[in-house]
Amino acid sequence: MRKLLYPILLLSAVALTACGTTEAAAPAASQPGTSGINITAQQNRIRAQRVGAVADLVPKAVRDTGKLTVGTTGNSTPPLTFRADDDKTVIGVEIDIAQLVADVLGLELDLRATSWENLFLSVDTGQYAAGFSNITVTEERKDKYDFATYRKDTIAFEVKKNRDVTVKEPKDIAGLKVGVGSGTNQEQILVRWDEQNKAAGLKPVEFQYFQNTSDYYLALQSGRIDAYAGPNPTAAYHVAVDGQTKIVGTVSGGGQIPADIAAMTKKGNGLAEPLRQAIQSVLASGQYAEVLKRWNLGNEAVEASQINPPGLPRK
Repeated sequence: MRKLLYPILLLSAVALTACGTTEAAAPAASQPGTSGINITAQQNRIRAQRVGAVADLVPKAVRDTGKLTVGTTGNSTPPLTFRADDDKTVIGVEIDIAQLVADVLGLELDLRATSWENLFLSVDTGQYAAGFSNITVTEERKDKYDFATYRKDTIAFEVKKNRDVTVKEPKDIAGLKVGVGSGTNQEQILVRWDEQNKAAGLKPVEFQYFQNTSDYYLALQSGRIDAYAGPNPTAAYHVAVDGQTKIVGTVSGGGQIPADIAAMTKKGNGLAEPLRQAIQSVLASGQYAEVLKRWNLGNEAVEASQINPPGLPRK
């Protein structure tokens, strides 16, 4: 909706549509091994205890399997879902949260890495009980699936550490050279901001596009662009592992519309409520916050999990 002095993962900029369209997003990420982020196959994940009152809500068909079969893309999208340094084990914040949910439900996590398209198909057919893969709630998706939210969908503005820039509103990007993925939600948001700025007599944004996200970061370091706008999780990961940039502002992945990332399950199958209560349980225990802190995503925390909140509007 994955190497220079530091290993860099080359990915298509066109794939950077995580915030509400195609969550198979994938930025480049340097991994010098000095950030404290564990990218080995031995994850030592934060675990939760079974909560009987929540586990008892799981539909019998799922409970009888003893497993929570979860689909995820498993692509090179740190820190969401990506391969560990053994190039096999799928790790990331999405996997950690799925593990916590499975623990509360008293089920073994049966993780299935698949393509973005097959993820939806397999949840629809019941092959997978749920999807955890940076999936944004949309009104269109709610026709076929139920959702239990667990993160905010956020876009970040990343600049070099020495830049004195803050981005809170459209006027803050007037006259800047901004890197952004073509065809992404963030591009659509920034184009609308640029139109507002020009209508107000402010300088236009100079948008720059590159084939690979690694090229954006090279352009950022060289000063060819002033800022890069992309999914917050991947920007936060790059900041943590590279150490030469910072995030200077965030905006909802829906622009002026709040957007949520959620666990997805087949509509009407009875699993959405136990998923929500499991997420709520680890919110209350503090284990949820520990997972987000582990991946530098504390700013995407939700206060409560919701079932099928208002989603991004139909196109």
